[in-house]
Amino acid sequence: MTSEGTIHDPNDPEFQEAMKYLALPAEEKIKLRSQPFDAKKACWIPDPKESFIAAEIEDTKDDQVTVKTCKGEIRTVKKDDVQQMNPPKYCCSDDMADLTHLNDASVLANLRDRYSRWLIYTYSGLFCVVINPYKRLPIYTMKVVLAYRGKKRTEVAPHLYAISDNAYSNMLRDRENQSMLITGESGAGKTENTKKVIQYFALVAAAGAKKEEGKKTMTLEDQIVSANPVLEAYGNAKTTRNNNSSRFGKFIRIHFGNTGKIAGADIEVYLLEKSRVIFQVAERNYHIFYQLCSNAFPDYHKECLIENDPSKYFYVAQGMLTIDNVDDVEEMRLTNEAFDILGFTQEEKINLFKCTSAIMHFGNSQWKQRPREEQAEAEGTQECEKVAHLLGIEAADLIKGLLKPRIKVGNEYVNKGQNKDQVINSIGALSKAIYYRMFCWLVERVNTTLDIKAKRQYFIGVLDIAGFEIFEYNGFEQLCINYTNERLQQFFNHHMFVLEQEEYKKEGIQWEFIDFGMDLQACIDLIEKPMGILSILEEECIVPKATDKTFVEKLYNNHLGKHPQFGKPKPGKGKVEAHFEIHHYAGTVAYSATSWLEKNKDPINTTVAGLFAKSKNLMLSHLFADLIEDEGASSKAAGGKKKGGGSMQTISATHREQLNKLMNNLKQTHPHFVRCIIPNEIKTGGVLDSHLVMHQLTCNGVLEGIRICRKGFPNRMIYSEFKQRYSILAPNAIPKGFVDAKNATENILKDVALSEELYRCGTTKVFFKAGTLGQLEDMRDAALSKIVACLQGQIRGYLMRKEYKKMLDQRLALSVLQRNCRKYLLLRNWPWWKLYTKVKPLLSVARQEEEMKKLEEEFKALKEALEKEEKLRKEIEDNNAKLVREKNDLFQQLEFERAGALEAEERFTRLGKILSSL
Repeated sequence: MTSEGTIHDPNDPEFQEAMKYLALPAEEKIKLRSQPFDAKKACWIPDPKESFIAAEIEDTKDDQVTVKTCKGEIRTVKKDDVQQMNPPKYCCSDDMADLTHLNDASVLANLRDRYSRWLIYTYSGLFCVVINPYKRLPIYTMKVVLAYRGKKRTEVAPHLYAISDNAYSNMLRDRENQSMLITGESGAGKTENTKKVIQYFALVAAAGAKKEEGKKTMTLEDQIVSANPVLEAYGNAKTTRNNNSSRFGKFIRIHFGNTGKIAGADIEVYLLEKSRVIFQVAERNYHIFYQLCSNAFPDYHKECLIENDPSKYFYVAQGMLTIDNVDDVEEMRLTNEAFDILGFTQEEKINLFKCTSAIMHFGNSQWKQRPREEQAEAEGTQECEKVAHLLGIEAADLIKGLLKPRIKVGNEYVNKGQNKDQVINSIGALSKAIYYRMFCWLVERVNTTLDIKAKRQYFIGVLDIAGFEIFEYNGFEQLCINYTNERLQQFFNHHMFVLEQEEYKKEGIQWEFIDFGMDLQACIDLIEKPMGILSILEEECIVPKATDKTFVEKLYNNHLGKHPQFGKPKPGKGKVEAHFEIHHYAGTVAYSATSWLEKNKDPINTTVAGLFAKSKNLMLSHLFADLIEDEGASSKAAGGKKKGGGSMQTISATHREQLNKLMNNLKQTHPHFVRCIIPNEIKTGGVLDSHLVMHQLTCNGVLEGIRICRKGFPNRMIYSEFKQRYSILAPNAIPKGFVDAKNATENILKDVALSEELYRCGTTKVFFKAGTLGQLEDMRDAALSKIVACLQGQIRGYLMRKEYKKMLDQRLALSVLQRNCRKYLLLRNWPWWKLYTKVKPLLSVARQEEEMKKLEEEFKALKEALEKEEKLRKEIEDNNAKLVREKNDLFQQLEFERAGALEAEERFTRLGKILSSL
């Protein structure tokens, strides 16, 4: 934790090492920005391999442009495909909103240039874009935390800590809740960045409680950080793109008191991937299964009836069993330690692990079909007996409930026989239900620990959720995720609009106000409004004999040809069949409606669920307490509401409810946006796949934000800065003497004949359309070129005159040397000259003797004066010693007299007492 008085030292070697990965060194910045550049020729053109490559315009004819690429190739492209290039001074820009030319190619080029130098954080207006480096960088140390503490975003290099501290400072200053929205594809680094944010707040806003010596007490900050290992064990898994992929979304609220110290936290989770519990080809199940099987705690194996070989359990052995450079033994120890820090009891842990292990055994149960009957039977009961033992129920009841569950027919209940496939599907659904409810309980239990009952005033919410998804096969899960991102993007667009509106109002400029959030409303209405996709899906879930086919037919009848965002995909060769498509802001997504009704209802065997509700395992009975049914109750969804939820709560209804709650929470906050980018599919640092990155920039709304910037006035400068920088464009427009900066700016803009549509003058700033500052920069560069050429001429003239004068001086000096040499040659044989050369050294000897004699006399005089001083000092010392002795004698005499006086006084007192007694 930070200590009071800790000061950031910018010269600290550790911080200097971190700065290599945060900002360009000054020398490299100068080198990059001094490269030759021709604004009229330099451009970007589309490229099939790299998305965009640099080129120079050779010729333009109608709507065709001939260019020469940086590779030396000559190409002809459409004029509309050519994008302007920014001057070198904007190379590796910290904030892409500052670029004079805001276009896709410039954004990609800036990110590519920065990533090649390991500068993974870049701003894009309100966004902070972070590209996964696939290696650990030394930019998250305590020294870096101190460097960013209390700094404005513009004062330091781009970093997640700058966004975090900005949120924290805003909360304290404005007394307003804050939020940080961290989104991106799987493997982009969302979870890691979320952990860094939480660690930052835990460091800078620690409650300051001290641990008592000899007592193992944990601080709230320790517990908040320890929530991650627990949730990762039960909610993260290895996928093809990410070794530690979060398979759920979460919204973490860190609460603060009036003084800014942490006063608690809570977590909400969304869209846990339940299907992974029973099926994961070429990937892994959730980490906890492999951690439990590891040799970290053999005692747990006995309690859970499992072995240390995960390959023996079907549900966890369908894909990979290990992760490179990850030790499940160590991970299990960290998970167990995190449980202890969070205050879980040993009984809670054992029951949790028993339920987890029961799922593993459930997957190993064997069933067979009876000949010539629609009835399955158990092929051995060993695994079911283990499941029953772990779950605290009777094995016979479990097997009977699986083979012949009670179902409602009319007003009565009957036992209906199940075939082999139905039993296997039922076990899968029960396994998913146990795991999902167990995960939800885990989150509730963590929240109980993090609720310390301290007074809460404000919160900072951190949202870690999957970004927009467009795959070859897009199912029900993708619709839920994309619907969520559509709402989040609308929230961003609206927030950006509000900020722009406030700025324009404050500056008093004329602008046609557009709520950019409305651009996405049509797509959102298509999904969520009455008779929208989700409403029709929920309706079909309660209609008897409804199928995926009838669902798709209803979609066509209600929306095909009637709604601009809805369409019917064209069948593609070799592609998975898609039934309908939606035109999202990030692109058109074709969805397959296969198994949507089953996924949305997510039914479970209520007979077995009733056994769970009455289990001796206290945790399991708590998890299924809401499914204890009366005789007339119908089956409920496994993903339904807990305690008091209505019957038939579908997945889509639950998600919509959660999403509305999340959006209401976010609307009460001031948001900050972080967009995580995965650079390549091969998990290699330093390699950037341009097409993949462009796809993500589209999906996560960065390019959408730039689109909004183009419609407004994204570039702005205060008048004094504009006057100082661009007065060179119109020197005659500004009279001598004092001139108000605003008037000077208006005069300059009129003098350069800039269209009034391209700028607006506010109270303190001048606003420009995207690209306008680039035009002004080009004009300034041209004016500077003329001035510099003139200055160079003056300097060259001055240097030549100086050189000419030097040559004249050298000529004069040379003639003097020559004259003296000639005279010496004439005099060297003259007798008087020879005598002079011999006598001259003797003259100096005589002078030296006189000087020595004078010095000896001075030394003698000084010596005599010193002896007198020594004699006088000795006399004074003797007198001083004599006076000291006399003083001491007087002091002793005085003490003697004082003692006598005291004795006389005592004697007088005694005599007085005698007289008074007489």
